[in-house]
Amino acid sequence: MAAHPVPDAHDELFELRLERWLPDCEAGLRAVYGSDEVPDLLAAVVGVLRTAHAARRPALRVHDQRRLLRPDWFQQPGMLGYAAYTERFAGDLAGVDDALGYLEELGVTYLHLLPLLTPREGDSDGGYAVADYRRVRPDLGRNEDLSRLADTLHERGMSLCVDLVLNHVAREHEWARRARAGEERYRRFFRLFDDRTGPDAYEATLPEVFPDFAPGSFTFDDELDAWVWTTFNSFQWDVDWSNPDVFVAYLEVVCHLANLGVDVLRLDAIAFLWKRLGTACQNEPEVHAITQALRAALRVAAPAVVLKAEAIVGPRDLVPYLGTGRHHGKVSDLAYHNSLMVQVWSMLASRDVRLTVHALRQFDPVPTTTSWLTYVRCHDDIGWAVDDGDAAAVGLDGHAHRGFLSDFYSGGFPGSFGRGLVFQHNEETGDRRISGTAASLAGLDAALSLPEGPARSAALDAVVDRLLLAHAVVMGFGGIPVLWSGDELALRNDPGWAEEPGHAGDNRWAHRPRLPWRRNDLGESAEDRHDPSTVTGRVFQGLRRLTAARRGVAQLHAATGTEVLDPPDPGVLALLRRHPEGPMLGLYNVTERTVHVTGWLLGLHGLHDCVDRVSGERVLVDDAGQVELAPYAVRWLVAG
Repeated sequence: MAAHPVPDAHDELFELRLERWLPDCEAGLRAVYGSDEVPDLLAAVVGVLRTAHAARRPALRVHDQRRLLRPDWFQQPGMLGYAAYTERFAGDLAGVDDALGYLEELGVTYLHLLPLLTPREGDSDGGYAVADYRRVRPDLGRNEDLSRLADTLHERGMSLCVDLVLNHVAREHEWARRARAGEERYRRFFRLFDDRTGPDAYEATLPEVFPDFAPGSFTFDDELDAWVWTTFNSFQWDVDWSNPDVFVAYLEVVCHLANLGVDVLRLDAIAFLWKRLGTACQNEPEVHAITQALRAALRVAAPAVVLKAEAIVGPRDLVPYLGTGRHHGKVSDLAYHNSLMVQVWSMLASRDVRLTVHALRQFDPVPTTTSWLTYVRCHDDIGWAVDDGDAAAVGLDGHAHRGFLSDFYSGGFPGSFGRGLVFQHNEETGDRRISGTAASLAGLDAALSLPEGPARSAALDAVVDRLLLAHAVVMGFGGIPVLWSGDELALRNDPGWAEEPGHAGDNRWAHRPRLPWRRNDLGESAEDRHDPSTVTGRVFQGLRRLTAARRGVAQLHAATGTEVLDPPDPGVLALLRRHPEGPMLGLYNVTERTVHVTGWLLGLHGLHDCVDRVSGERVLVDDAGQVELAPYAVRWLVAG
């Protein structure tokens, strides 16, 4: 009797994953493209997945199995992210490999290297005008270097995040070049208009993203002989996701990046994918169906990889990117908590938490299989996403408060410690976003401008305390906290930001300084991180202590939700996380004054006898039945 061939175990697992996740993919595709299109589209999708599976390296297949056995790997309390431009952090991918010890010193487990893929030459919107999704930027290395780095990161227990721009491609991308050459298949990859009738109708309700240097949302291209949709810049052409060929093309890109070893794909500008006349063309329901289909397909081909939504939208629009209703837990695994970042800076400026409390309470619970990504700063500007309704609920005028924050952090408000730069002043709406490093916004430039003496020393102490408080809030909120490169060293705004080619019109480069492995013109150096007499050393070591403390707090697992409590004092943010091992109460004094919190708040949550996991000290209630919080104090209280 002839022996039956033994099936390959990995092929069996692939078929089981196909059985498990293909229905989710199909449901997403049907919601977008309709039943008639789906059979052929689904066959194309399965073909892409089989090809990707066949090409997946053995080490990555093992990586897939590890992640499937621990699906909450990205929700662990020990997760800490670090985001950087490769060239500004370490020169190139080989330099990043050499700098991994530095990241381990901080406790980093997740590394986001901002746009790595080949952009157009010249102005490329910081690398987000991608000309080739399949090739690493030549100045940073080769695809093989990226795969080698990914393998090294995995060996060290770290994950790699890479940007995938979904909304648009560079005018120089192959799809756009072929469209300009007249190929009808690729003309259908874009939204083209013969005259201004369509663009004018859409622009009646479209907001402008870059009103200063890229007004409008459409550009006439002579070679196309048509108007093309360009939400961000004239050289960034929006792709047409209503064309199913676009879905297949991007799925091939997703699988390609996954097979290089990428663990997290940051879905850039995801909110803008679907266009609908009469709307702002953001957050349309098809976006979530498309993401569900992509995620489900990726679970089949490369289950170690998760998706992160770059959706900088309001609270009511943000939670659906993690999954609500029929998409519950089926879309992005991670999403940026932009509102928390905005509220951190609002609290520090106003010395008041009441707006923050109301705003954070507007968020619906997220699926327990997902996670927020929290941060104090990122590569972008800060847009003051303060909802008018939230402001009114606490007695503020939203427009006035946003103006106050812009004035405060650009140094124009009396007594302000912030020294940021105004970015994209919209004369019609009054919107003024802010650029600046965390240290410059927290007052380091202002403090250093003071003469030597007690006042300067006190101001520097306050800067360190503010920076550690801000990072403690995002670390204590749950999810994956991410450090923006340079903030761990308290780097200030780069005074030469406009001198590099292509940067002069974009002051966001002020908060994208090169990491000073050698002492820079401002006297800053990464070597100072070991010197406790410097601001750099105090901030770096303070962050290390926070990271080490966080790693051992079970309550900070991302599956545990955060409850925003009524403030025990207008200057104290109180966050409660209920966990089977007991609650954790986070207390954050956002003011320069000493505050006393009544002990009954601790007792109410079963924390009569408790320990502060930040300091490791037992917390004592004084004779008046109160707990003292020093200026900018942080407490992570658990049962002792």
